[in-house]
Amino acid sequence: MHKEGGSVAEAAVITAVKARLCYNSRGEESIEVDVITNEKYLGRAAAPSGASKGRYEAISFPNNSVEDALRIFNENRSRFIGVDASDTKAVYDALRSIDGTQNYSILGGSIAYAVSIAAIDSASRALDEPIFRLIGIDKRKEKGYKLPYPLGNVLGGGAHAGPSTPDIQEYLVVPIGAKSMLEAVRMNVRVHRMLRDVLERKDRYFTYGRGDEGAWAPRASNMEALEDVEQACIEAGYSIGSDVALGLDLASSSLWDGNGYAYSRYGNRLSREEQIEFVSSLIRDYRLVYVEDPLHEEDFSGMAELTKRFNDVYITGDDLLVTNASRLRTAVEYKACNAAILKVNQAGSLYEALLFAREADRHGIRLITSHRSGESTDAHIAHVAVATGSKMIKAGVVGGERIAKINELIRMEELDIIDGMVTIA
Repeated sequence: MHKEGGSVAEAAVITAVKARLCYNSRGEESIEVDVITNEKYLGRAAAPSGASKGRYEAISFPNNSVEDALRIFNENRSRFIGVDASDTKAVYDALRSIDGTQNYSILGGSIAYAVSIAAIDSASRALDEPIFRLIGIDKRKEKGYKLPYPLGNVLGGGAHAGPSTPDIQEYLVVPIGAKSMLEAVRMNVRVHRMLRDVLERKDRYFTYGRGDEGAWAPRASNMEALEDVEQACIEAGYSIGSDVALGLDLASSSLWDGNGYAYSRYGNRLSREEQIEFVSSLIRDYRLVYVEDPLHEEDFSGMAELTKRFNDVYITGDDLLVTNASRLRTAVEYKACNAAILKVNQAGSLYEALLFAREADRHGIRLITSHRSGESTDAHIAHVAVATGSKMIKAGVVGGERIAKINELIRMEELDIIDGMVTIA
């Protein structure tokens, strides 16, 4: 039972739905959906999109056409009327009554995402409960809700930045010494600001250019960039290993050409074995606590080798897993990773993303809820991170579409039902 304007509401029944074209943070066309429950509670969500995409994730639009997605949705929107918006499985079933394909090739994953997130947003308002409580997986409900550490992208290259930037896609900072969300955010922002000064001293022509996620995008080699981030942490007054720690997202599928890893921007080419040794040396030399997609999306055995060597490091699968429970089970068989990225739009619907989270929980795989490079100003994934017990959240450091998620976590910290920060180890 839930309070509803002084009375009691027992359900959040969908009474209207509407979809429209919108734009994401990269200026690309996307889809936004409104869901109304009980004839008055508006929930709204816009679908994000990644620049670096895994081969097996849900496609954004049928035939790469926003118009086709909107047309098919409008032809079938009556299927959502009468559905309980708080029931993620019921919303999923309505979506699957339109599109039974594995990758949402008929309806498009953007519709699946926006409908399922808008539905739970509306249910939250109708039932007067925060989203994370409505979707919390069982272990979280038993042990209580905690906040994830913000994994801050402070320097970027690869698919998120220009051609003179590093091949490595993300250089990340984790404020492991923070005792609160507010302190953690302050630490990430301070490193981001200090890094600008470091880069400016090295290159007087540095234009303060930033990539898709708000990270600095300098003209620098892969190793120069890592050294610059390390220097910024030190100049910010933080001790690496106790106050902050470093991480990388190599997005290695974008480097793999079928025969090796082509670091084309700086002329290096590595074999599979050389890539494993290169990543191993980075972990040791820079005391990395987080490494995402160090090998390409099909190399389960290579990932297993790194996980065996560095089981105390977050060896994280993104393109490897694409928030897909079946691929996660394959990774578990190989022991290919000990951490996993959770991106709702990779799976398509919220229900499928939560299935993935439960599977990860069952096998002791640590979760990192993540934004996409093409984002909206929605803050829903902050609730997904808390609901799933994610150890970290990748939501950037600056930029309106990034700060929206961070500020929501700061607000959530004030709730009595939040019990501090998670244990990062």
